Amino acid sequence: MQHVRVRVPATTANLGPGFDAMGIALQIYNTTTVSRVREADPGEMAKAAADLFFRTSGVKSFDFSWNVEGDVPRSRGLGSSVTVRLGVLYGLNQLAAKPLGRKEIFKICAELEGHPDNAAPGAFGGFCIAPKNGALQRYPIDNQLAFVLLIPEMELETSTARSVLPSKIPHSDAVLSVGNSSAIAGAFASGDYRKLAGCFEDRLHQPYRAKLLPYLDDVIAAGCAEGALGGWLSGAGSSVACATLSRPERVANAMIAACGLESACAIVVRADNGGVKIA
Repeated sequence: MQHVRVRVPATTANLGPGFDAMGIALQIYNTTTVSRVREADPGEMAKAAADLFFRTSGVKSFDFSWNVEGDVPRSRGLGSSVTVRLGVLYGLNQLAAKPLGRKEIFKICAELEGHPDNAAPGAFGGFCIAPKNGALQRYPIDNQLAFVLLIPEMELETSTARSVLPSKIPHSDAVLSVGNSSAIAGAFASGDYRKLAGCFEDRLHQPYRAKLLPYLDDVIAAGCAEGALGGWLSGAGSSVACATLSRPERVANAMIAACGLESACAIVVRADNGGVKIA
């Protein structure tokens, strides 16, 4: 085998209060092609993934090239870096006769990302709770639940979005966020999605990142006014997500109307329950 194609879903992480620990895989995809070649320069991100793969697997390193294509936009809070890292890792694993399993590759990707919230749903699909201690939980998501994404043209680097976060937060803010993230986990675990209503308020990161994205609160409020169960900043942004059981197109139109941006789109997607796969 000289080349392999790997399809990885987009992801929306944090879900408001589930900061760095929760994520959902979405039916938007990037496909990475990894090929054995001689004397290739794969670039910094892919090289770091390859180095960790070869070190973990014990496989003798080999040269490779890669390219990615698909519909997951870069730096919009939809897990584009995970689509690349998982794509490269799975591609190398296939070319090396599959020395590592899915869980091991997920752990490598989470280490490279610095947090597992996007890596987990990208690897396994569905709704994932992925605390840093490794006690991962995954639950499939029924097609009745739609996700509406407002995707601005503007990019926002994760490093920039993290730079505005405070080193300390009030105890009461932490309590509110813990309570809401627990309610979100219970709703997805039970499949009773109506219990998601009112549970996405966050005080760990969104109030601080809203300074970079002033449309955030208005877009979420507009989506909820049209029937969405709630909304959140997707990952570090710049995209905003709402979850709804009804009228997703109306929710999308309301989000677009409220954003005040010169260039943005709103799309309706469902969850991906399969995660990464060989294309």
